[in-house]
Amino acid sequence: MGVEIERKFLVDGTAWRAAVSRVHILRQGYLSTNAKATVRIRIVDDARAFLTLKGPVSGISRAEFEYEVPLDEGRALLDLARPHVVEKRRHLVPHEGVTWEVDEFEGLHQGLVMAEIELDSPGQAIALPDWVGREVSHDDRYANASLSRNPGVPPVDPDVA
Repeated sequence: MGVEIERKFLVDGTAWRAAVSRVHILRQGYLSTNAKATVRIRIVDDARAFLTLKGPVSGISRAEFEYEVPLDEGRALLDLARPHVVEKRRHLVPHEGVTWEVDEFEGLHQGLVMAEIELDSPGQAIALPDWVGREVSHDDRYANASLSRNPGVPPVDPDVA
């Protein structure tokens, strides 16, 4: 069984752009989201498609299963997911031995920029780059599945840790 362990942060400024090593265009649709599981289809660079099933979140971890599917089937699944689709540019940004994924949202969520880091264990220590802002790992408003159901950029609430 695969396990996803990640932390998410809002991004401050544009200093991260100087370190970008690669960019991907992602379109992802949510076929089902509930307390037990999330089912997502993702198309990367209009070239590859992946079906992903994620279990419930426990802290910053959750079960994750991902399967590549034929691109034409991925496109058909993305159509089934509409209107619950998120569009973004994912910038890969190396920093102190790890690669951050900085997502610059487009479409209905234009203006939102978040950084994610995948970890090997929940307690893994990481060096936060200067451009990393407030952590939103536990704020469901910033989960991609939540964004797919709610148009517009989530509010930035300084009282939410």
